[in-house]
Amino acid sequence: MRVKAFMGLLASERLKLVRSPIWLLVLVSPILALTAGFLSSLDDVAPEARYLILQSSVFTVHAILLLPILTGIFASFVCRFEHSGGGWKSMLSLPVSRTGLYAAKFITVALLLAVTQLLTLVSLIISVKFQGIEGGMDWGAAISATVSGWVACLPLAALQLWASIGWSSFAAPLAINVAFTLPNMLVVNSERFSPFYPWAQPSLAMLSSGGGSMDFGGFTLPLVNILGTVLVSFVVFLCGGLMHMRRKEI
Repeated sequence: MRVKAFMGLLASERLKLVRSPIWLLVLVSPILALTAGFLSSLDDVAPEARYLILQSSVFTVHAILLLPILTGIFASFVCRFEHSGGGWKSMLSLPVSRTGLYAAKFITVALLLAVTQLLTLVSLIISVKFQGIEGGMDWGAAISATVSGWVACLPLAALQLWASIGWSSFAAPLAINVAFTLPNMLVVNSERFSPFYPWAQPSLAMLSSGGGSMDFGGFTLPLVNILGTVLVSFVVFLCGGLMHMRRKEI
C-alpha cells in the first residue's frame, strides 16, 4: 500500500510538470552545448587530441554554469505549486507521508537532471559526427563524464530542494542559486576549496573525467576524491532537507 501511495505521489509530480514550461528549460543547455560543438575550431589541434578537446568544449559551459542553475530551477519548480493557494495543506491532508512527498520531489528533480544530461550527451554525439572526429565517440569518457556530472548534481539538488521548501518565494532560492553559481569560474581554480563548493562539484566531476584542456585547479583532483566529497555532501543536505520537511509548519 505504501509503494502504491508513493507511486501516486510520483505520478502527481509528473502531472504538475506536464503542462509547465519546465520541459523547454530542459532543452536550453543541450542546445547551447550543441552550438559550442558546432563552433569549435579543431584545425590546429592534433588528431589524437581532437575528441577530448571537443568533449571539453561541449560540456564546459553546461557543467560550470548552466547545470547548477538548472538544478535550482528544477528544485524551485517542484515546490511552486505547493507554495501557492495553500498547496501544502491540500497535499498533506491526503494520506501521504512527508518523507514520501519529499522523496517524490527529489526523485523528480533527479530525473529532470538525468534527462538534461542525456540530451547533452546527444549534443556531443552530434558534434562528433559534425566535426568528423577520427575514431568517433570515446564512449568511456563520454558516459563517465555524463554520469559523474549527474551524480555530482544530487547534493546541490538536495540543498536547493531544502531551500525551496523553506521559502515560499519562487524567486528567492533561485536568485541565491544563481548568485552562488556565478563564482564557479573562480572557485574551480582552487584545488583546496572547489571540491567542497556544491555549485562547483558538477563541473569538477564532469570535466575531470572528460580530460581535455581541464588540467588546472580542482580539475587535477582524482575523480574518486571528488565523488567521495559529493557523497558526504549529499547525505548531509538530503538529511537536512528531510528533517526540515518533517518539521515544517503548514
